[in-house]
Amino acid sequence: MHTDTIRNIAIIAHVDHGKTTLVDKLLRQSGSFRDNEVITERLMDSSDLERERGITIRSKNGSFRYQDHTINIIDTPGHADFGGEVERVLQMADGALLLVDAQEGPMPQTYFVLKKALALHLPVVLVVNKIDKPAARAHWVVDQVFDLFVTLGASNRILDFHVVYASARDGHASLDPDHFGTDMRPLFDAILKYIPPPKGSPDAPLQLQVASIDHSSFLGRLGIGKITAGRLIPNMPVVLATTGGKHEAARITKIYRYERDRKIETAAAEAGDVVAVAGLESVMVGDTYTDPENPCPLPPLPVDPPTVSMNFLPNNSPFAGQEGVFSTSIHLAERLQREVLCDVALHVEELPEGNGFKVSGRGELHISIKVETMRREGFEFQVSSPHVITKEENGALLEPYEEVTIDVPEIYMGTVIEKLGGRKGQMLTMDRNADMVRLTYKIPTRGLFGFKGEFMSDTKGMGVLNYIFFGYGPHVGEMRNRRNGVLISMQNCTTVAFALFNLQDRGRLFMGPGERIYRGQIIGEHCRDNDLVVNPAKGKKLTNIRAAGSDENVILTPPTQMSLDACIAYINDDELVEVTPKSVRLRKRDFKP
Repeated sequence: MHTDTIRNIAIIAHVDHGKTTLVDKLLRQSGSFRDNEVITERLMDSSDLERERGITIRSKNGSFRYQDHTINIIDTPGHADFGGEVERVLQMADGALLLVDAQEGPMPQTYFVLKKALALHLPVVLVVNKIDKPAARAHWVVDQVFDLFVTLGASNRILDFHVVYASARDGHASLDPDHFGTDMRPLFDAILKYIPPPKGSPDAPLQLQVASIDHSSFLGRLGIGKITAGRLIPNMPVVLATTGGKHEAARITKIYRYERDRKIETAAAEAGDVVAVAGLESVMVGDTYTDPENPCPLPPLPVDPPTVSMNFLPNNSPFAGQEGVFSTSIHLAERLQREVLCDVALHVEELPEGNGFKVSGRGELHISIKVETMRREGFEFQVSSPHVITKEENGALLEPYEEVTIDVPEIYMGTVIEKLGGRKGQMLTMDRNADMVRLTYKIPTRGLFGFKGEFMSDTKGMGVLNYIFFGYGPHVGEMRNRRNGVLISMQNCTTVAFALFNLQDRGRLFMGPGERIYRGQIIGEHCRDNDLVVNPAKGKKLTNIRAAGSDENVILTPPTQMSLDACIAYINDDELVEVTPKSVRLRKRDFKP
């Protein structure tokens, strides 16, 4: 049968445990590339943002051939904020490769992605990656993963998982952690042996549920998914069964299969194939292409609800319209609606006053990535501080909580514990390993806003922080994430070195001399807890009297450069972040000196 020669596998793991690097080596050693062909590192991380941050943001599809088998790969994000990608694309897989770092062991997002895979009863092959690390402890990792499977209620069949020890960076795998292999052949063989072929008959009525959306400049929207049953050929009539229960007649215009990381047009596809289909511009994630004479739509894909929201507003600062290409509320509405069609975990609703949009997602990172993406596309707008989405049950107000896992050198442990205590964190466990300590906390999601920058500073960059959604718990009342006020410009002006020099004692500055600013813009952080209105353009009064050595040298401390993520985490409710293709500015929402 056709399906016997197909394997559909999802690569799941915690952030930075080597998923994308592993995919690179599998593609290279499968013979998908010529020996002299130049391959971009982390091939599946195709966007600039993914390469810059070193994380997978959008799931990707790829494919290669091995021993007359077609192996379709689904590279999934490892960060819990992009869990909406994981939930839907796992529907295309018939098994999963679980990557775990040979030193760190299972981490919070390992728990998250594995939970989603086990909910679909997918068989799992464990890959203990980075086995070449000096501090690797492979046997301990396997025991920890087994305990994790038991905790998640895995069946006896899935508990008997196969283990492969690998170094994705060096391109070798083996079945013995004490002996390195020479290539990835043990992993290739494990995929063929332990990952089952897809089920489904090509003679049954068509079923193809759209798990992801792509876009073509010539064909419009492409629905990506696995054919669960039936066959597809170009120009065949189908019915698109939407998640809302409607049936819409359509006709397939083009069918694409995957080869390496590219889409290749094909003349036909049948049950078990992962394909991209063109033919209907209104297709959305969760819709099902099915037979018009015997429609059999599949149930909607489950997606966890959002936990954090931010307001996206048109830019109304004095510099509005000077740097962006798209700056009106209509541009903003159109772009956000396009994003919702591709990202099922993102919710957009118009604000009651009608001057912006409330955008809800899985976490602060999830939404800030959208902000950065739109900024690079030429959009100019403003965003508010993030807020958690609360709910009421039995008359009690509940808010989302996160489970935080922190690995930190023992000398910094006291500072971290003190900071988390001030943010209403509750310690669950504490484990020591040599000079490192692993702390597990339950903390309100609000308590993590702006914490990562403090954490990295407090631990001198040596700490590692990870978190996953824990659930809803009691509302803990008011929480103040920022203890200091800000320095606010009293006028539209250009900053002057002499004025900034005299302001240095009042706090830390966010900008240097010669920068254009406007009235109400935040130029620094005050050393006290109140806001201070300042004049950053005040120059030195000049006279015709000069004396050698009487003039002070103007020596400025370099200003603090804040990233977009840091700015969003920094602001309070009465402040906004102005985002343009060229600049990120902080400002007061309604400044009245």
